[in-house]
Amino acid sequence: MDKLDVVIATDCGSTTTKAILIEKKDEVYRQTYRGEAPTTVEAPYEDVTRGVLNAIQEVEELSGRQILDGETIIAPADGNRGVDIYISTSSAGGGLQMMVAGVIKAMTGESAQRCALGAGAIVMDVLASNDGRQPHEKIERIRQLRPDMVLLSGGTDGGTISHVVELAEFIAAADPKPRFGSGYQLPVIYAGNRDAAPEIERTLGHKTALTIAENIRPKLEAENLGPARHVIHDLFLEHVMAQAPGYRKLIAMTDAPIMPTPGAVGLMMQTASKRQNINVVGVDIGGATTDVFSVFDGIFNRTVSANLGMSYSVSNVLAEAGLDSVMRWLPFRLDEADLRDRIKNKMIRPTTIPHLLEELQVEQAIAREALRLAFVQHRALAVGLKGVQAERTLSDVFDQSSGGESLIKMRALDLLVGSGGVLSHAPRRVQTAAMLIDAFQPEGITRLAVDSIFMMPHLGVLSSVDERAATQVFERDCLIYLGTCIAPIGQGKLGAACAQYEIDLPSGAQSGALNTGDLLHFSLEADEEARLTLRPERHIDAGAGPGRELTTAVKGGAAGLILDGRGRPLVFAEDRTQRADQLRQWSEVLDHYPKN
Repeated sequence: MDKLDVVIATDCGSTTTKAILIEKKDEVYRQTYRGEAPTTVEAPYEDVTRGVLNAIQEVEELSGRQILDGETIIAPADGNRGVDIYISTSSAGGGLQMMVAGVIKAMTGESAQRCALGAGAIVMDVLASNDGRQPHEKIERIRQLRPDMVLLSGGTDGGTISHVVELAEFIAAADPKPRFGSGYQLPVIYAGNRDAAPEIERTLGHKTALTIAENIRPKLEAENLGPARHVIHDLFLEHVMAQAPGYRKLIAMTDAPIMPTPGAVGLMMQTASKRQNINVVGVDIGGATTDVFSVFDGIFNRTVSANLGMSYSVSNVLAEAGLDSVMRWLPFRLDEADLRDRIKNKMIRPTTIPHLLEELQVEQAIAREALRLAFVQHRALAVGLKGVQAERTLSDVFDQSSGGESLIKMRALDLLVGSGGVLSHAPRRVQTAAMLIDAFQPEGITRLAVDSIFMMPHLGVLSSVDERAATQVFERDCLIYLGTCIAPIGQGKLGAACAQYEIDLPSGAQSGALNTGDLLHFSLEADEEARLTLRPERHIDAGAGPGRELTTAVKGGAAGLILDGRGRPLVFAEDRTQRADQLRQWSEVLDHYPKN
C-alpha cells in the first residue's frame, strides 16, 4: 500500500467490540482514539457489523474525523475525512475451537497441538493412536465436541501410513457436524505423511471439506508448522467466520484477512521479538481463559489454559491450585468457607470489581495462582521435539515417555508482558509488577510491561500489513513499562546477605546488602536508566555466574527497580503468622496498598 497515514482497527470480542484509530504524526505512528460497543452476534441483532459500526462511531465522535458514510467506511483518507485501511480481529462466538489428531500423542499429537494453538485456536482434545481410548470412545468423543475444524497429522514423510489412515477412518465414522451452519461440511486439514494423502482423500474427501497441507513433522527432528497455520487462518475465514451472523459483510469491509484475536496477539509478540531481537513471554488473563505466549530464540509457542480465568473459571483456579496455595498470598486470616463464597460470587457475577482492600487482595491472590498454573502448563508444552533420540522402530516410538527439554529459559528472558483486566486495571502499577514477579518468578534481569488498553490484537493484524507501524505503536502507546526485576539465583540462609549492590540512580548513588528473603525497591522513571553493580555471594548467581560480579544498565518504569532476594522458587514461612509478616513486609517495601 502506497499511503498508510490513518488506520482504523477493530477487535470483535465475545462481549465487547473495541475500535482504535492509528495516525501517522511527524513520521511516527501513534494510537490516538479508542471506542467500544457491545458485540452483536446474538439476537436481536445477529449481525457483528452493528457492534463494529457503533464502536467506529464512538471513535468518530471523539476524534472529529468522519470515517463512515452511512454504513460504508470512507477510503482513502483525505484531510480529516476517511481512513487508508480498515483491519479487524475476532474471537466472537467463542473463537476458533479445534480438535487435533496425531499418531503418537507425545510427538505428532503435540506438534499438531502447537500448530493449532499458534494459529489462535482453543484445542478441545488431542486424539492419538496411543491415547489409551478404544475406537468407539474416540468416535463418540469427536461427535460430542463438534469442533469448528480438525487438524489431522501423523507419520514422517516416507514412513508408515496405516495408523494415520486409521485416525481418518475414526473421523469419517464420527461424521461430526460443525457448530455453525448446518449446510456445509466440516473443514479437515491433513498435514501428515505425504504418502498417505491419496488414502486420506479416499477416506475423508467426500464426507468433509478436506485440505491437504505440508506435513507438520516431515522428519523426527524437524517441525514445519507455518504452512498448516496459514491454512487454519484461511479456513477460519472461509468456513467458520463466514457462518457467524454478519461476518460475510465484515469480511467484505476489511482490507486485510480477519485474524482470530489470540493469533493476532501472538503475531505481535513475534514481531516485537524479531524487531528488537529479544526473548519475550506474554500473558493475557481473561474471565474464562488465560493465554500464554513465548518467543525464545525465534521459536514461538502459545498455550490456552481454558479452565483458568478470573470470573467464569475462577472456581477452577481454586480447585487446581488448592486452598493453601491461594491463602499463602493473603497477609490476613480468612476462613475457608468465606474464601469459597467470595470465589463463587465472582463466578456468578463476573462483571463485579473489588470495592474493599481485602477483596482486592483476594482477587490478586487468585490471579497469582491462575498465572502461575497457566505458565506451568505453557512450559510443559513449549518443549524441544520429543522422540528425536529414540529408537526409530514403531514399537519403541509408541512407548515414548521421554519428554523434550523446555524451551523456556527464564535467565534468557528479556521482556515479560502482562495483559487482561486484573493486570491492566490494577489500582497501582506496582501491584501488576508484583503479580507478574510472584507468578512467573523471573530470573536474572527482566524488564516488565503491561498492555495499556489491550490493543495487541489490533497491532498484530496491522503487523501483517505494516510491521514498522505496528512496532512503533506497540512501543510508544501499547506497552506501559513497569520497570525491571533483578533476581539473583540461589538459596541462602534467610536474613543473610546474598549480594552487595551499588545503584547509580539519577537521584544519587545508593549501596547496601540484599538479604535472602527480602525485596528492595528503588524509584526510577520509564525514561530513566541506572547503572547497577551486583556482587553476589559465591553460591549465588546474579547473571554472570556463581559469585561473579555483574555490572549493567537497567531501565525504569511505573514500578521502578525491584531487587528480589527471595530465591527461586519462592520460599514461604511455614508458620501462618510469620508468613503474614513476610507478606506485609514485601507489601510495605513495594508500597503495594494504601496504609490503614
